[in-house]
Amino acid sequence: MAQDPVLTAGILNDAQIHDLFANGHLASGRELDGDQVQPASLDLRLGKVAWRVRASFLPGKDSLVQDKLDRFSLHQIDLSQGAVLETGCVYIVPLLESFDLPETISASANPKSSTGRLDIFTRVIADRAQQFDMVPAGYTGPLYLEISPRTFPIVARTGSRLSQIRFRVGNSILDRDTLLDLHKAETLVAAEEPNIDSRGIAMSIDLTGDENGLVGYRGKRHTGVVDVDEKAACEVLDYWEPIHNRGSHDIVLDPDEFYILVSREAVHVPPLYAAEMVPFDPLVGEFRVHYAGFFDPGFGHAAAGGAGARAVLEVRSHEVPFILEHGQIVGRLVYENMLQRPEALYGADLKSNYQAQGLKLSKHFK
Repeated sequence: MAQDPVLTAGILNDAQIHDLFANGHLASGRELDGDQVQPASLDLRLGKVAWRVRASFLPGKDSLVQDKLDRFSLHQIDLSQGAVLETGCVYIVPLLESFDLPETISASANPKSSTGRLDIFTRVIADRAQQFDMVPAGYTGPLYLEISPRTFPIVARTGSRLSQIRFRVGNSILDRDTLLDLHKAETLVAAEEPNIDSRGIAMSIDLTGDENGLVGYRGKRHTGVVDVDEKAACEVLDYWEPIHNRGSHDIVLDPDEFYILVSREAVHVPPLYAAEMVPFDPLVGEFRVHYAGFFDPGFGHAAAGGAGARAVLEVRSHEVPFILEHGQIVGRLVYENMLQRPEALYGADLKSNYQAQGLKLSKHFK
């Protein structure tokens, strides 16, 4: 059997992430969770305390995160037994994982899928960082997570996993021609005429609804808390207002309300690739798709139990109401090469929560 090619630029797989730990380039304050290393990413875990801060910040090229915490923190919260993080507040939490990266490896972070579906705004911050969610090649030091629940108050604790990070060598993003060839060979999106250009594959919204006419959900205000570590513990209707198709195939997004919708296209990520959902051109309208956007190798892959899977979209309008219509483009899917095929694929070898999904809330709801 032919061996998969080993590339010089791409995303590190699960075995290579384990090697980073073995070689001292990654470290953790406690033993890794059994499923913490994913096919193309590492889940990051909250540390022992959280600081409530006055406002979000970046440390800047000459400062440590702790320097800013000394100036802007309001109080410290013990996370060892769990604590409530309130909506509308900003918290900074040291992570259990720390880095001593080689000069050839950089990293980028994103909220986990479940985090995005709960409308928890998170961003990873490194010392001397001038941008969020980016860790430069050769970085040595701690990592912190900014957390701001937007719709539901949450309970989190030491070890909770709200964010994930990918490691890469070089620039591994597929250009338009390579993406077109891959789509012809592997059918990356189930669409009659896929919109593929140098920015990736366009993803559009499905507002026709399922067999019951269910189009999506809108988050309720003033709910109970959601424990981020508890599966199937919350009643859907206590937290969400279902939205049904009434024949118009459009929806009015109310300002600062949070919606769970679904893509019209089914997504397929072959084993030798990883994908990420990125925002569409912000000039097209006053809305944004939440950027909990990593798609692991094997997502929607038939051999991994997927046969194509919809992308669940976390959507929020900004200052003005905005009409979203069926088929409207809301984001783009960017594909990257893996350095090597992962040892475990999403869905096939892992207890993956969202394989073969359609419209689906986070794992916290019954």
